[in-house]
Amino acid sequence: MPETFVDLGFVTAPSGVVVLGMATWIDYWRELGDPLPVRAAAAAKTGGGHLRDEECEAVAVPAAADRPLAVRATTEPSAFDEEPTIATLEIALGLPWPEGAEGPVLLGDLPVDRSGMVVGDAVGLDAWTSLDDEPADGLADLSYWGRYQQEVHERFGGERMPSYEGDGGPYGWLDLPVAEAVALEAEISAWRGGLPGRGVATMVEKHVDYFTFRRAGLHHPLHVGAIEVGGCQVLGIDWCQGDHAVRHHGGRDWGQAFPVTLEADGAGGTVLRWTIPPYGEDEDEGDA
Repeated sequence: MPETFVDLGFVTAPSGVVVLGMATWIDYWRELGDPLPVRAAAAAKTGGGHLRDEECEAVAVPAAADRPLAVRATTEPSAFDEEPTIATLEIALGLPWPEGAEGPVLLGDLPVDRSGMVVGDAVGLDAWTSLDDEPADGLADLSYWGRYQQEVHERFGGERMPSYEGDGGPYGWLDLPVAEAVALEAEISAWRGGLPGRGVATMVEKHVDYFTFRRAGLHHPLHVGAIEVGGCQVLGIDWCQGDHAVRHHGGRDWGQAFPVTLEADGAGGTVLRWTIPPYGEDEDEGDA
């Protein structure tokens, strides 16, 4: 039975190297030695390879630098809630499949990052901003929720925030200047001190890349969001936290890392594929 793919968008790779990596650690490579572009370029020169240093993991491969690279996926029902979740992620590399070459070519394997996965240009991703960085636009979102959120709403206002579930997200404000968001959070925190149990939580989320890709994917059924990083279009894939807890929580330490291959696309081109078997299959194989 032929696979049914869902188009997720595209990435650009002007450096000629595409990376699929873990969102939590994509900016941490430089802290461990050579930055991501150097490591990725070295892997791409050999035809592609798996990169790993402490918690950082990624796969890097050569790709066409002069065109958008389509990204698509097949899906399986989640073991958590039976909603669609990614089973196969495929990135068109814009390069011909070598004549006479046999495939697929195994490059390594990757676990699913609890904070999602990132596909993009190796050089562009070196500009990725994370939680400790400051946002380029100087803005942040502030949200609050909890037992006494209605009392906070009556006192401070705010609107329902977007969420993966659609309606019913926390209250808060979008696109505030960072200083204003921090000051308002402090004001709410000081005021809630008189509430029994202090039953309100608050969060300031600066518009760094780690946050904006997740916000961009809020209304996508597979939580995929496109953002610009380092002048390149990048796709971020947030992961349902329930699905991750049921299916991927153990990560590599529990054998939950999945094969990444180079394959022919059937039309003379080359694709990068990350294949996550249906829930239970990899566990059964591990017990065999």
